[in-house]
Amino acid sequence: MCDDVTEAENLRWFTGRPMRRRDLGPIGAGAVAAMLPGCASGAGPEKADTREIASRTVEITTADGKADAWFVHPAGARHPAVIMWPDIAGLREAYQVMGSRLARSGYAVLVVNQYYRSAPAPVLSTLAEWMTDAGKEKLKPMIAAITPDGPARDAAAFVDWLDGQPEVDATSKVGTCGYCMGGAFTFRTAAERPKRVGALASFHGGGLATDAADSPHLLIPKMQGALLVAIAQNDDARDPKVKEILRSAADTAGRPAEIEVYPAQHGWCTIDAPVHDGEQAEKAWNRMLATFEKYL
Repeated sequence: MCDDVTEAENLRWFTGRPMRRRDLGPIGAGAVAAMLPGCASGAGPEKADTREIASRTVEITTADGKADAWFVHPAGARHPAVIMWPDIAGLREAYQVMGSRLARSGYAVLVVNQYYRSAPAPVLSTLAEWMTDAGKEKLKPMIAAITPDGPARDAAAFVDWLDGQPEVDATSKVGTCGYCMGGAFTFRTAAERPKRVGALASFHGGGLATDAADSPHLLIPKMQGALLVAIAQNDDARDPKVKEILRSAADTAGRPAEIEVYPAQHGWCTIDAPVHDGEQAEKAWNRMLATFEKYL
């Protein structure tokens, strides 16, 4: 996930290249505007789809307390559900925009606050805020409060809650997508509710294959869904064995898996990330839609 090493790599990469027009793609234009002083983030990608959506802030009882989340869905009828796990900076406007875009593609999306044990969302307003000393100090105890089994307990509560909503088609499989630290949480979601989760999508996920006894890749045999794992080029350069470990685990378990290294930096899919890459983010987004269309 995002850490000091990743951010140092991203800074060197970002300051060593000019801004390209492709960085200002369907998602990127709003993201860059959001980072400029005095600019509000734009409506961005949802303009491409006029499907009417509705949203509300919700509170879900988990084994560890009350989790706040943001629920957005197409208006009318029932739709497959997706649990969206944000990156290290947590649930904020950028992820509401991304959740809205996914809802306009026909999904009932629950964008969760992984830090609910410590504070309601938003904990930070942008990813750039996490890069400050104050932002890191604020998040440090909140990150420590999330034990490896915590997201699994949360996922169980989230799936059960979604299955009870009138906007959700509970006869369809559930999807889950996650970014940065949220990438690992998609694995724990899929393993915790294997009969319900039909597909996971991890984007620049951190710590997916480690030597730890609770490494996410060890959960693959417990899953019954498909995997889409999009890896950042700098993450792969630092630990090239991860993709091989994931591929081997998926093949051994007989799980459909698309595992690819993208020519983009860690964080490239999140719309308020300084290293957001519009072209590669669109590719990853479309692969997620294709995966969900096939397996949910």
